[in-house]
Amino acid sequence: EKMNSTMSEEPDALSVVNQLRDLAADPLNRRAIVQDQGCLPGLILFLDHPNPPVVHSALLALRYLAECRANREKMKSELGMMLSLQNVIQKTTTPGETKLLASEVYDILQSSNMSDMDNVNEMNYRRRKAQFFLGSTNKRAKTVVLHIDGLDDTSRRNLCEEALLKIKGVISFTFQMAVQRCVVRIRSDLKAEALATAIASTKVMKAQQVVKSESGEEMLVPFQDAPVEVEQNTDLPEYLPEDESPTKEQDKAVSRVGSHPEGAASWLSTAANFLSRSFYW
Repeated sequence: EKMNSTMSEEPDALSVVNQLRDLAADPLNRRAIVQDQGCLPGLILFLDHPNPPVVHSALLALRYLAECRANREKMKSELGMMLSLQNVIQKTTTPGETKLLASEVYDILQSSNMSDMDNVNEMNYRRRKAQFFLGSTNKRAKTVVLHIDGLDDTSRRNLCEEALLKIKGVISFTFQMAVQRCVVRIRSDLKAEALATAIASTKVMKAQQVVKSESGEEMLVPFQDAPVEVEQNTDLPEYLPEDESPTKEQDKAVSRVGSHPEGAASWLSTAANFLSRSFYW
């Protein structure tokens, strides 16, 4: 009897956490989600979920939320947050991409109240520690900034997301819709061209790489047109992650919740109800 109820809740957990992840992708929702009574504790509990895609999606949501500086202190002090992130990083069964994402979120929160110098030292220390947990086989990650022609609405963003999630070696991504950019963290052995190939496969968008010249000017560099063989990601159904946004802090304190205030707000309460039902009874 009990087994059945747990099994029937499985898809619910995934759809709830995916919905929270999608809400958190909009900078206008980030403050509200962290202020909500049920969402943060729920996301922390999801970090301990037996289903790997649920854990990964919860980390993506937390990664988005941590992008808003005003959220970091509250997130860091939330009961169980830092401990659960450490557990994900140290668990031997956690997939590599998920470990990297968890250590990224941990780094951001851990350094939220430090001076810049402490910050750099702490980040380096954490990174070495994460490398230790990840093992020497786990090569370092690198960041690629893409300018995506045609990235101009949510449905295009979703197409882009789906294409990137299929690539093995993608750790995380953050969209900056206002400037048609996507910041992607990938394993260092993945060629950036693979990202361009995936985005071109949507047929409605095309990616160029944003690089800095020696003088610090940003330039757009087109990728070679020859398609690259893309290794499909088989062990992580559904999605992937985020990186610290290199653009100026885009999060302003906002009074409304997202671009569809009523939709987002009612979704938050649905999510909170679901979380309290599943975890506290």
